[in-house]
Parts: sequence; C-alpha cells; structure tokens
Amino acid sequence: MATVAAAPAGRGRRRARLLAGAVPLLLLLGFVFLCVAAPLLWGDPASATHVAQAGQGTSVRHWAGTDDLGRDILARTLVATRNSLLLAVLATMLGGAVGVGLGLVAGSSRRLGRLVSAVINVLLAFPALLLSIFFAVLFGLGSVGSVLAVGAAFTPGFARITQTLTAAVVGRDYIDAARVLGRRPLSIALRHILPNIGEPVLLYSTIHIGTAILSLSGLSFLGLGVQPPSYDWGRLLSDGLTRVYISPGAALAPAVAIVLAGLTFNMLGEWLSDLIAGRESGALPAGPPQVSIVDAEADDGTPGDRLLEVRHLRVIYPGHRGSVATPVRDVSFRLAPGQTLGIVGESGSGKSLTASAIAQLIDAPGAVDAQTLRFLDLDLLDRQAVDKVLGRSMAMVFQDPGEALNPAIKIGTHLLEPAMIHLGDPKPVARRKAYDALRAVAIGDPARRYRQHQHELSGGMKQRVCIAIGLMGEPKLLIADEPTTALDVTVQRQILRLIARIGRDTGAGMLFISHDIAVVAEVCDRVAVMYAGFVVEQAPTATLLAGPAHPYTALLVAASPTMTTDKVAPLPALDGRMPSPDAELPGCYFADRCPRADATCTGHRPPLLRIAGSQAHRVACWHPLTGPDRANDAGTNDTRTNDTGTNDTGTNATREEAPL
Repeated sequence: MATVAAAPAGRGRRRARLLAGAVPLLLLLGFVFLCVAAPLLWGDPASATHVAQAGQGTSVRHWAGTDDLGRDILARTLVATRNSLLLAVLATMLGGAVGVGLGLVAGSSRRLGRLVSAVINVLLAFPALLLSIFFAVLFGLGSVGSVLAVGAAFTPGFARITQTLTAAVVGRDYIDAARVLGRRPLSIALRHILPNIGEPVLLYSTIHIGTAILSLSGLSFLGLGVQPPSYDWGRLLSDGLTRVYISPGAALAPAVAIVLAGLTFNMLGEWLSDLIAGRESGALPAGPPQVSIVDAEADDGTPGDRLLEVRHLRVIYPGHRGSVATPVRDVSFRLAPGQTLGIVGESGSGKSLTASAIAQLIDAPGAVDAQTLRFLDLDLLDRQAVDKVLGRSMAMVFQDPGEALNPAIKIGTHLLEPAMIHLGDPKPVARRKAYDALRAVAIGDPARRYRQHQHELSGGMKQRVCIAIGLMGEPKLLIADEPTTALDVTVQRQILRLIARIGRDTGAGMLFISHDIAVVAEVCDRVAVMYAGFVVEQAPTATLLAGPAHPYTALLVAASPTMTTDKVAPLPALDGRMPSPDAELPGCYFADRCPRADATCTGHRPPLLRIAGSQAHRVACWHPLTGPDRANDAGTNDTRTNDTGTNDTGTNATREEAPL
C-alpha cells in the first residue's frame, strides 16, 4: 500500500508571503500613527513662526530646515500626513463609489450599458492627471475641489474594471434565477453581483490610494489643490522647490513622504492580491485527506520503453476559507513510444486538466501533485527539466484552433517560433521546415498559406496548421486535447486520419483527449476512462469496446450509436450529476448514479485493479460487469441485495490485486 503525498512547502510559501507583507504593513502602521499623533507631537513647531530663524538650512535642531516664517519643515511634513492621506482615501472612495455604480450599469443594463460604456471609453482615453487638472478647474480650488477632481478622474478606471467583472458574472444561472424570481436590478447588484466582484475591486482601490496621493500632491504643487493656510505634501513641495539649491531639505522631506506613501499602498495592494490569490492556504494546498492506494509494479500492457509515466497525478485548486477543489484526484497510466492513449469522459471529468498538468499548463493558484510524473526520464515536476522538453519534445494541439492561433500574426510566424527558439535553427532552415510541416499535414501551396493570417483559413485548415506547429519541434509526445470538437463531421474524419498517420510516420507517442468514445476508437491503441477526476477503467481499445467492465464505461459505449443501432429506441441516458471538484466522498464517486451501487460502494473507494485473466484490463469498481449484455446490465438494477439482506452479485468478476 502507498499513500499519495501531500504537496510540500505549503507552510514555507505562506511564511514567505507573510514576510513579504511585513514591510508595507509596518509602513502603513507608521503612517496611521503619524495621522493620529503627529498633530499632537509636532503641531507647535509646525505652526509656530520664528522670523529670526526663517530660511535656515538643515541643522541638528531643524533636520530639514525652516521655511520663510521660521517653521520647522520636518514637523510640517509629519503633520501634513493626516491631511494628505485623508484626502487620498476620500478621493479614492468617491471615485470607487461612482465608478462601481457606473460599471454595474454598463455591465448589466442593456439600455444604458452602451451609452455608459461609450462615456467610459472616452474618459479612459485621457491620462488621469490631465483629467484631475481639468476637473480641479471645473470644481474650484481647495481641498474639496481637489478631492472631487481626483475622484472624478478615478471614476472611469473603477467603472471599466467593474464593467468587465460584471459582464463575466451577469450571465450566470443564479443571476437569471434571481430575475425570474422578480428581484429588482438594485437587489441583484447588491446581493449577487457585488459579492462576486468585491475582491478585485478592493485590491484596485488599495493600489489607487497611492495614485491618489500622487495626484493630489500634483494638484497642490500646481496651486490647484490645498490652499493656505492649510497644507499637504504637495503644497510643502511647491514651497520648498524655490529654495532647493539653498536648502535641499525643504523639498526633499515632502518628496520622500510622497514617494514612500505611494510605494506603501502599491506594495500593500500587490501583497493583498497575492495573499487572496493563495487563499491563505499556501497557493499550492495539501488537498483532501490522504488516500491509500494499492500500488505495485505490474505490467499494464505498455510495450517497450516508457515514454511517459504518470502515477497518482492530482490537480488542486484553493477554495474559499481554506477549502480545496481537486478536479483531478488520481490518474495513473504509462505511454510507450509510438503508442496512442485515449482519455475519455464527460465534461468535467478532468481529462483536459490531466493533459494540461502533464504539459505544465496549470496556472496559479492551481497546483500539480504526483507520485511520479516523468517524460523521457525527466521529472516534469522539476521546472528546469520542463523547460528542456516543452515545445521541443512535447507538443500540444488544442481544442479550438481559432483560439490557439494569434490573429495578429501570420501563420509562418507561428511555425517559425518552435524551430528557431527550441531547436536554434536559422530562419531560412526554419522556413524550409515550415513548408515541409505544412505539406505533411496535407496543406497545398504552403508558401501562400505561410504568408496568410488565421482568418483566411477554414476551420479544418486551422487545425492542420496547429498540428504542423506541433511537428516543428520534432516532438516525442503529441497531446491532442479534443482536436476535432470544433470541426464538422467530414473534416473531423480527415483530421483523425491525419493524426493517426502522423503517429505512425513520426513514431511519437500520442495522448488523445475526447468526450466521444467513438472518436477515440478511430486512433487509439488503449483507452483510459475518467470520471470525477479518477481513472475508472483502462484497457486496450478493442478489449474495452467489446467488454467494458465499469458501468459508466458501458453507458458511454452504449450511448455511441453505430450502423446497427435501433433508430426507434432511445439511446441510454445517465441521470444525476457528477460530484463537484470540492466534494470529498469516502466511497465510489459514481455510486450516486450507478444502479449497481450498494453500501460497500458508498463507504469504500474502489482501487484500480486488474481483472482476472486480462493482463492489461483494469477497472475501479466493486461490482464490475462481466455478463454478455453489459449495456443492459449497467442500465438495470437486477443484481441488488436479495431478500435475505446479502449481496447477490453473481456477475461480479474475480479480480487480482495487481495495481497500476
């Protein structure tokens, strides 16, 4: 028995993140202290005039010198902290309140959205400081006018980020449900939209306090902000700049205060952003409780050398309040050179994330954890090792070629990059290879296609180009993530034949991801069936199609029509819903939807074990199917507990504990 290890270094990352926030937090506490105590401690030297001491330079008594009335400049700088920070916070709150309101209207209202969005676009075309000066003239001189001016200048930025976030939320089902229930737009905005966009808006506000300090100081420096006898850092900087060559401290003290305050709030915002992104759980959480898995080195039918070895792979995402989501819970398989492995399952089963984890395309705060993840004898969990193989020895073809190709650059540029960056080929050599790659994927007139953009190609040709890009790096492994989903049936068959031919010609191993088991049967030597992040069955393609052992696999096979399928009879359907990635169940994750489930299934998780008599057929099921009509067996509940209360599962297979 082996236990899947938790992701290490979570506590170390949390400690490092807290240490990174120590500097801005200490500076913030210092500024808060000055806001409260500075007028009490240094109020007298900041306001008392001493004409005899006017215009003095730096000294032991006056570290930054004195102004034209003999007042201590350092004391005035410390006392000005309250005014400067208070006005910055008020301006940010004003701009945030108005901007968030406009952004909600622009993102959710169909009638006013376009008009508000157009106004936001116009205002964003001007720099914030320029808008501040314009509004300062409009609202008048003084503290109130400067706050209104900076708040108005910040409004477009808040409106744009709120509009973008709202547009991503407003189409969710729970928003539609609230509308159906008769909720008013204000209620929907306050109860359903704002709570889901609050974090980035608050972080944006924190960073903008630093920007507000700079903007307000700039207005005061220009004479448009705080007016005498009141003063802030900008006013002090303006007064001290006239004597900067005589007494540098007069301008240096407020300048240092402005820069230090701006940096404090910017660092604080970045630290909070990083902290929230990690959900205070170390960004790479340890995940659910450890699961014991039967673990032994048995042959799984993979001939020759092991090109790719995956053992107990997990993909983990941090959730709210320290929880975690594990969309890929336990995946193990091996792949030999020249072999094609298909991974199938319904949407949400974790197959695409498995491919992304192997290709190291899981973005933070997601984490990849595995007992073994090796490719070409390199540990893919080692970042330096990954850099040696990604793009050169490992290539990936994505589901939507329109999204994979940059519309702003030519097809030739896409093709040149792998050869020039990863292989170090000069441009003429890379161009010849690009032409050869285009011919290899059956694209005629490669010189003309080389100079075109993606919008000039059909969907099937775009996908051929994506495959050609993968071939430019001479890969040993090609990962195809549902490469035919966006194509029509005729083009789909052409692409499938092309992928199968490329696998034979290049000798590369191939990982083929699809939700359609019939498509996988076209090109794959072996098939792994995934459900809720687990591999529930793995077998050679012919074996699996002829005799699926897991009830879920049987339903997938039965739901794929053939030429002999009864046109009148409905295809089998599977009721219920797959468990969410954050669900942690003690037993089989398919038990709630399986007609063969009993107390053993719901209480104990089945390991992936070899079926007796088959060296390469494995299934994770306590009651695997062995009857002659597996599709019907999976859809009926005829092997349940008998009248005596004991399990009558006479069709269960005898299995050997020979794990993956």
